Amino acid sequence: MIILAVDDEKHALEVLEDAIEVCMPDAEVFGFSSGSAALEFAKSRACDVAFLDIRLRDMSGLMLAKALKDSCPNTNIIFVTAYSEYAMEAYTLYPSGYLLKPVTPEGIRKELDNLRFPVQEETGTRIRLRCFGNFEVFAENEPIHFKRSKTKELLAYLTDRQGAWCTMGELLGVLWEDKPDSISLKSNLRSLIHDLRTTMAEAGAEDVILKTRNEIALCTDKVECDYYDFLCCEPGAVNRYMGEYMMQYSWAEMTTAMLRNSQIRQKSHRGKKVRKKC
Repeated sequence: MIILAVDDEKHALEVLEDAIEVCMPDAEVFGFSSGSAALEFAKSRACDVAFLDIRLRDMSGLMLAKALKDSCPNTNIIFVTAYSEYAMEAYTLYPSGYLLKPVTPEGIRKELDNLRFPVQEETGTRIRLRCFGNFEVFAENEPIHFKRSKTKELLAYLTDRQGAWCTMGELLGVLWEDKPDSISLKSNLRSLIHDLRTTMAEAGAEDVILKTRNEIALCTDKVECDYYDFLCCEPGAVNRYMGEYMMQYSWAEMTTAMLRNSQIRQKSHRGKKVRKKC
């Protein structure tokens, strides 16, 4: 379980983190003293639960909650505040819970036992992305069928971007490189994004796709990928790469060139080591 704790008062944040860790010793707890820093983190890591102070210096906890829900709708928001008058406004966002300070492990435990969106423990099954050769997607070793080829290409591009956030304008330029921007194309892109999120949800991997109002990204922590393994210099992935990468997409040629150069450097490095031993 990944848990965010956000409070701009140092002591209050420490108390909150300690209380969470007492209740959930196996959870990953990430504390932030600013809403913007927490939001930036959440763009790359899907969070199961977020404990948010309502009064923050850089943005209100209510604004932060809205942004987090846009990115990952199933994030459990639990507001933490010393001011009960915010309760009515907070509940318009349908949070999982509401805690008054000072927080206690007992209060934290009660909220975690009654989450709006129960957290599913990982079972070891993940989405597998194969980039070498043609791009293919698997769930539990079964290929995922995409109703639209452009939906699959969208996922391929998000994979190529390694978890970086992609704007709508960037995606329009990549997926329809030979067509000018138009209202019709923007509508098509929104349909593709909806189709992708629906397809992943049907495969039991809804949290693989991260979404904000104008950006979308792949949560790389939730997938297995030969391309990512290659970048980490894992021997198996390096040996599987035969010079072909996402062959069905022309925009992948730049990454193909990068992979070939990297492979040449790795072989050269290994050769130097062998000669040195001799």
